[in-house]
Amino acid sequence: MAQTTRIIKKYPNRRLYDTEISSYITLEEVRQLVLDGESFEVRDAKSGEDLTRSVLLQIISEHEEKGQPMLSPQLLSQIIRFYGDSLQGFMGPYLERSLQVFLDQQQQFRSQLNSLMGQTPWAMLNDLTERNLDMWKSMQRGFLDAATQAQQGPGPAAGGKGGRKG
Repeated sequence: MAQTTRIIKKYPNRRLYDTEISSYITLEEVRQLVLDGESFEVRDAKSGEDLTRSVLLQIISEHEEKGQPMLSPQLLSQIIRFYGDSLQGFMGPYLERSLQVFLDQQQQFRSQLNSLMGQTPWAMLNDLTERNLDMWKSMQRGFLDAATQAQQGPGPAAGGKGGRKG
């Protein structure tokens, strides 16, 4: 059964209307949709403009302001510096892949924890850390190679002008 994308309309008064349940919802309820893995889009009720990223950033911002933040000022500053940089196009995919590697490692850790309860947690964690570090180094090398190739421009076999407008 194919999952349909849920449409949430955002009105000028900042209220969010979930068309699937025909009811207004809160930002916290949108967050719960994310946690539940629901596919949704937030659209401006008047223009139809996609506001999904803006709403997701608002959720992150609100959660960063309360409790223990995940994003330090240094990290946020470094991300901001990438806007307009020649490597800006690599940053999004890099962060996505890094987070996916982290999630994969987390899942691997959980499954190993369940299957290796006889092994001491420290030995298991040490083994997992070493494997994760190897995977991380491999991924970093791949990004470095891609960034180096991007800065060098297209090779003679590419033909034409190469490069892209950004």
